[in-house]
Amino acid sequence: MNLEELKNRLETLEAVEAIKKLKARYCQCADERDAEGYANLFTEDGVFEGGAFGRGQGRAGVAAFLRGVQQQALPFALHYVMNPIIEVHGDTATGRWYLLEPCTMVTEGSQTQAVWGTARYEEEYVKVKGEWKFKKVHLIPVF
Repeated sequence: MNLEELKNRLETLEAVEAIKKLKARYCQCADERDAEGYANLFTEDGVFEGGAFGRGQGRAGVAAFLRGVQQQALPFALHYVMNPIIEVHGDTATGRWYLLEPCTMVTEGSQTQAVWGTARYEEEYVKVKGEWKFKKVHLIPVF
């Protein structure tokens, strides 16, 4: 392996680790109900797609989405993400994760019920001014 190959390999490993930290901050902000911090993890035109949970585009839209979901559908949630598959291509990357989430859901009649949720994330990332951001987060609920 020559020096250039070693440099590229190191940059890829550093990108993967930075994206893992980005995802950890995403979970922390969601669990702590920090909508502004959560939105700032996205690019200016970033998108969150959550199926039946809704959609947010742009940082203001993503923050509004999170606030709405927390108030109307999931008053409590803890995000456990695992099994990342991250592919880095220079200043862009893609990722897949699994989610296991103990949470409470608002049911008909405004009652809350404790449930387990699972989903898959399919994500796109971009490096902006040296920092990895979410370009798109697509949550695909399983149960």
